[in-house]
Order: sequence, then structure tokens, then C-alpha cells
Amino acid sequence: MTQTNKMHALLVDATKGSVAVAAAVLLAACSSPQRAPAPVVDRSPTARATVVAPAPAPEAPKVLPGAENAGKAGYYTVKPGDTLIRIALDNGQNWRDVARWNNLDNPNVIEVGQVIRVAPPGQQPLDAGVRPVTPPAPAASSAVASASAPRAASSPTLPPVNTPPVAPGDESVSWMWPTGANDHVIAGFDEEKNKGLDIGGKAGDPIFAAADGRVVYAGAGLRGYGNLIILKHNNTYLTAYAHNQALLVKEDQSVRKGQKIAEMGNSDADRVKLHFEIRRQGKPVDPAKFLPPR
Repeated sequence: MTQTNKMHALLVDATKGSVAVAAAVLLAACSSPQRAPAPVVDRSPTARATVVAPAPAPEAPKVLPGAENAGKAGYYTVKPGDTLIRIALDNGQNWRDVARWNNLDNPNVIEVGQVIRVAPPGQQPLDAGVRPVTPPAPAASSAVASASAPRAASSPTLPPVNTPPVAPGDESVSWMWPTGANDHVIAGFDEEKNKGLDIGGKAGDPIFAAADGRVVYAGAGLRGYGNLIILKHNNTYLTAYAHNQALLVKEDQSVRKGQKIAEMGNSDADRVKLHFEIRRQGKPVDPAKFLPPR
């Protein structure tokens, strides 16, 4: 065998030996028990610990204007669905006065929970538990009396109302019927369902001021009343004339008893009629007890 062939044979034997050794090592590795891989820890400079941010503090409740006067006499807390016109009517005031007393830049924007003044500044309300005195009722015609029968004696007594005291002379209002003699009462007063008298007639029939007064509202901004006029007669009494087809007076205009102020219609109503209210310090009262017999 030449020298070259001997060298080749030695290389082949060495290679075979290496393969055998590698195979033996691999078999040994497969037969040994498996170990869990070592944990990997990120030690890079960019690694950061996770920080849990604290929960944001709850926001303080919004303090609405006038909150410090809630519950006081002469103030009112706005409820859902309220409008300034409605609040003023229910408290016997001109809505423009209420807006001025409360510095309302936009009287159409009031918030639920807001407390607003509904009595003139400086006016002292009655003490709690003192009710205003209602004047004796004049006799009413049988037709009107039957349409506005008194409530049962077992009806619960209304709670005391904190209202401003009645000024001398404010009870002495000379009343007249707001419609012609041919118009008739179709629905009487009911504290729960009907806050005045409904008087039927024809479209265009004249509507008269029931007493001397001043127009504090003329428009259609109070839902359920249609074209409405509200007259203020003094610090005690307001009258309301609803569902008209035409309004013949404007706000702040002075009117005389018997003056034609509107024409009967059916705006926001199911038929032609006048809905007439008398409000004493904002509280609806039975007009049949104030109007003269017919």
C-alpha cells in the first residue's frame, strides 16, 4: 500500500470514530430526564417595572345656583319638565320678574335641581303652617254650581303653603265672566284634573279680561295651553285664558275689565273652548266661587 493510500484509510477510520462518538452522546442525551429551561430575565436597560396607576378621585358633585336656599320659603327647586313660565304661573309671578330676580341671562335655560327665587326680594313669606284666608264665595248659578261640585268631605287636607302675605286691598277684585252670556261651562273645576273652568263656544267668540290688570304673558310656550294669555291683577291674583285662536294684546300691556283680549279657538285642545283659571298666589282656585252669578 502506498503512502497515500495509508493516509486515506486513517482519515476514514477517524471519521467513523467521530460519528460513533457523536451518536453515543445523542443517545445518552435522549435517555436522560428532561429539565425545565432556565428562566429568561430581561436585564436590558429599557426594561421597566409595571406600575399600576391609582384610581382617579371621584369628581365633586356640581353645585347648582341657589343651592344654599333649597327648602326656604320664597324659593323653588327646579324639577324635570319645568319651564320658567310654568314656575312663574304656579307661584303667581311674572316670568320676566322671576328671570330678573335670579339674574337669568337666558330664561329658557334652567337646570334640574337649580334653586330659584319666586318671591320678590325683601318680601317676607308667611310662617310655616299659616294658610292664607280665602274670601267668602258669592252665590253661583245652579248650572255653574253643578259643574263645579265641591269635593267630598273626606278628601285629604292640603298641606300648608308658604306664600307671601296678602296686601291690603288685594282681595277686593271686581270680577266678570270672560265670555259672552251664550257660552256655557262644559267642565268644572277639579284640583286634580282641571285647574279652572272650560267654557264652550264658537271659534272667534270674544274673550274678555275678567278684571283690570296687566298682561304678563302672551304666547304659546306653555304645553297644554295653546295660545295663552296671563293677566296679573295684583300681588295676589292672576288669570289665565287658554286655547285661543287669536291673541289681541301684548306683554306689559294694561287692560281694563271687559276689554276684548282674545278670540276663542281650539289651539292645543280637542274642541273649541276657553280654559279659564283664577290663581290666588299661584294656587288654582275655583273660578265659580269668584265670578258673579249668570
